[in-house]
Amino acid sequence: MMRAWILPSLLVVCGSLVAATPAVRGFAAAAVPLLVLFVLLAGLHSPLAFPRSIGAAEARRRSALDGRPVVYWRAGCPYCLRLRFRLGRDAGRLHWVDIWRDQAAAAAVRAANDGNETVPTVVVAGRPHTNPDPAWVRGQLAPRPRT
Repeated sequence: MMRAWILPSLLVVCGSLVAATPAVRGFAAAAVPLLVLFVLLAGLHSPLAFPRSIGAAEARRRSALDGRPVVYWRAGCPYCLRLRFRLGRDAGRLHWVDIWRDQAAAAAVRAANDGNETVPTVVVAGRPHTNPDPAWVRGQLAPRPRT
């Protein structure tokens, strides 16, 4: 679990150091935006930017019941981040599994990708798809009910 927080922590520390230089020289107005930028980058690369992760076994069980795809991801992955943000609100309609928190999930991803932990790996109807186009993933979801 700690592995997922290494990059965000480094971004905050580095941002603090970078922002400290103008702050020490008396340019607080320049330091604040720098620090805010690094904190935002840290947030984007943290698990906080993704829907709540569940275990691989639970995701497979839920997917079998409701037919929704399972997304295997990890924090800090730019392709996972791209998928997450391109899906927008639809991201919550998938089952998200963090491979750094679940060894069974990491093993499933390695089995689907010739031994590599390549993410995002999206499993639709039992078939893995590595780094699929977000529009394609959205097309795999059942239409939202009209209200």
